[in-house]
Amino acid sequence: MTATLGPRIMSGSCCYNQSTQPLHRFFRYKPGQKHFLMQSSRSFITNLLFNKRNIDELQNGTRKRLRPGKLSPRRPVPEHILKPPYIGSKKAPGIASGPEVHDEKGIEYMRASGRLAAQVLQYAGTLVRPGITTDEIDQEVHQMIIDNGAYPSPLGYGGFPKSVCTSVNECICHGIPDSRELEDGDIINIDVTVYLNGYHGDTSATYFCGNVEDKAKNLVQVTKESLDKAISVCAPGVEFNTIGKVIK
Repeated sequence: MTATLGPRIMSGSCCYNQSTQPLHRFFRYKPGQKHFLMQSSRSFITNLLFNKRNIDELQNGTRKRLRPGKLSPRRPVPEHILKPPYIGSKKAPGIASGPEVHDEKGIEYMRASGRLAAQVLQYAGTLVRPGITTDEIDQEVHQMIIDNGAYPSPLGYGGFPKSVCTSVNECICHGIPDSRELEDGDIINIDVTVYLNGYHGDTSATYFCGNVEDKAKNLVQVTKESLDKAISVCAPGVEFNTIGKVIK
């Protein structure tokens, strides 16, 4: 199990960290059409970096390989809702030059955005069932976020066309919601980020859709345990590599 999944996780790191292409090059799309550019880029990289055994396992299994569906039009956001500074630009924000120290008001706002993100994620998880499309999940998430006066952070980030990330099965991360229906046995990671009062709240979780194979359940369980252990060591003064060692 570990040997099979390891290359997939490493492939994701290589793809996202080393790419020199602007993000909008990967997110060009037309509503109603399948998002081939994003899918073909991902397929090429994964086929190049995954070993042959991984591909054969997917082909010989009972589950079909993931295929992209059609994208719906971009969902509107009311004008009165505060938007992140990257909206209107196809360039992703730069990386901060150093740590930021927040005052009490900032910490209060951080907690509020994190709390809303958690509530939205919890609701999104209740929607997971065979037959629902990831686009329908996106619609519900989008509406709940704007109803609470927040902005769905993924929407427009580097050209990303949707309000939530839905990564099904072998999709590594940041999957684009579309017309594909969830099937019995799928696992889906739902990644919710909200922008409220100038602060982003970001959280995600992986859910089972119907009857899931034991090896998929084990993957999700071990990942959750790793997350919990990593969170338990977080404290002022703890180095980032300590968190990585706990996960490893």
